[in-house]
Amino acid sequence: MTDLSQFNANGPSNPKNNIFGLPFTEEEARVVILPVPWEVTVSYGAGTSRAAEHIFQASMQVDLFDSETNESWRKGIFMRQPDRKVLMKSDYLRKEAELYINYTSKGEMLEKNTFMCKSLREINEGSAIMNNWVYEQTRDLLANGKLVVLLGGDHSVPLGYFKAVAEKHGDFGILQIDAHCDLRKCYENFVYSHASVMYNALQEIPQLKRLVQVGVRDYSEEEWEYISNSNYQVITYFDRDIKERGYEGQTWKQIADEIVSHLPDKVYISFDIDGLDPKLCPCTGTPVQGGFEVDQVLYLIKKIVQSGRKFIGFDLVEVGVGETGFDANVGARILWKLSNLLVASNP
Repeated sequence: MTDLSQFNANGPSNPKNNIFGLPFTEEEARVVILPVPWEVTVSYGAGTSRAAEHIFQASMQVDLFDSETNESWRKGIFMRQPDRKVLMKSDYLRKEAELYINYTSKGEMLEKNTFMCKSLREINEGSAIMNNWVYEQTRDLLANGKLVVLLGGDHSVPLGYFKAVAEKHGDFGILQIDAHCDLRKCYENFVYSHASVMYNALQEIPQLKRLVQVGVRDYSEEEWEYISNSNYQVITYFDRDIKERGYEGQTWKQIADEIVSHLPDKVYISFDIDGLDPKLCPCTGTPVQGGFEVDQVLYLIKKIVQSGRKFIGFDLVEVGVGETGFDANVGARILWKLSNLLVASNP
């Protein structure tokens, strides 16, 4: 156990320590944050593969006192260094994907271009390898009794973690905070596209019993039909409907309680930061007007914990990188709060 007797939680953070200036090692920490610097299939803006290092820097400005969770951080939070091999592979395949997307967006026939066919094959193979790497890393951490947090990267990265969670916990549900459904099949011919992560999870993980999506405001007819035909395995709270219910007098508490009621006993949270109002994440990959304030999402997550459901893990993805560092600042504070809530839900 780390000796915190000489650690000044009220003083300035020491960047020579780990994230949030905390003096824990991985072995000592209850929570281990695994960065996944991957953004091969992003459709619009890039930069999320380098979010972890920016969030680390921004975390030094986060005050540690957290009265709501009885200072759960004292049980230890540690972030690994981003894996350089994963980042280098992402950078390489991202260039391939950009060329491929540009080619196919012009209506060119894929089968007529041997180079593009090769690029698509390499991208899909690389994404499968990344998924397996995430699975192995998270599986081993869970086996060692750690609470695991995945830090993206784009929204394709948690699929391997979902599989490790299913092995560890059995049946579970996902609460997805997102502007998008991510239920497209093989979007742009990328099997493991960021826009397909929840489709893949539902197809490949039988222990995933319920997906509850909140904040969605940009989706396709294909995804609408998938939701409609899911026999309530997927329940989606569209941003427009949430706001209209508020206009007509319903409180966020009433809506949040209803959302929580659809979740099973064990809940994983997949937090795409573009679920927030884009004023809070202007550099995210695919910003969409509308969305939540941070406090609304935190209130919903606290209601999950208060309901007696077990909060078993989370990812935070699509945090962009901008000159001001504002996205990373917001991301660091979300990461801090959810890490503390995760510990509080797993005493």
